[in-house]
Amino acid sequence: MDRPPVITLTDAAVDRVKALMSRTTDPVLGLRIGVKTKGCSGMSYSVEYAKEQKRFEDKVEQKGVTLFIDPTAVMFIVGSEMDYVEDKFESGFVFRNPNEKGRCGCGESFHV
Repeated sequence: MDRPPVITLTDAAVDRVKALMSRTTDPVLGLRIGVKTKGCSGMSYSVEYAKEQKRFEDKVEQKGVTLFIDPTAVMFIVGSEMDYVEDKFESGFVFRNPNEKGRCGCGESFHV
């Protein structure tokens, strides 16, 4: 049985990644998605510029953007959707993760 895609992107996320990529002065290949130990629920998502593909990283290409998935994050985010949300109070990438079992009260971290 094939596993679901590691991550998919909404059109808003694709547009935001393209905008971020167009602003960088350093040559980058895409964005790197990872999971770090942080917050009261244990884990949080990380997003950073990727100058190269690291060993064992999954490469996701969708609608003209490239994401590199940290190999230690795959088991926590497989099947997730990455969106970009902007409203009066905040803006940022939002992850809809079917593996999450709960989030902290402030929404900064999650657990699986």
